Amino acid sequence: MRCPQCGARDSRVVDSRDLDDAATIRRRRECAACSNRFTTYERVEAARLVVVKRDTTRQEFDRDKLAAGLRKALTRRPVRDDAPDQAADEIEAELRATGNSEVPSSRVGSLAMQKLRALDHIAYIRFASVYQSFEDLEDLKREVDTLYEQRDMPEDSPG
Repeated sequence: MRCPQCGARDSRVVDSRDLDDAATIRRRRECAACSNRFTTYERVEAARLVVVKRDTTRQEFDRDKLAAGLRKALTRRPVRDDAPDQAADEIEAELRATGNSEVPSSRVGSLAMQKLRALDHIAYIRFASVYQSFEDLEDLKREVDTLYEQRDMPEDSPG
């Protein structure tokens, strides 16, 4: 770490503390050359996650864009205000847990639909109607019928 005052590379850590978010460490350092004390912050940088779209173009994963889409589907629905952000965090964690740097957009959409189905069926239908590009009422009816069938199934049965 270069000293901001003299530019020397040699410094020693005087004090280290975890910050409140537990993902950041604050370090007080002292320059070996000029004795200047300065503070650095250290955090792990998450690996880049790239979404491969249907047309094979690639786009960096945008958690905020995902949360906005979930929030839009959940508008005026009886769920907690933080539900879209929590769902987006869970989806991102699941995508990162695979260890792959690239994920298909269909996987992101599928996970979003799973989260919405568990949160609110109306929000799920809203999202599905856009994501699956419903063409007519028959498409909508088919999805609603599927929801009803899944709702009536016992939790431990396959399907």
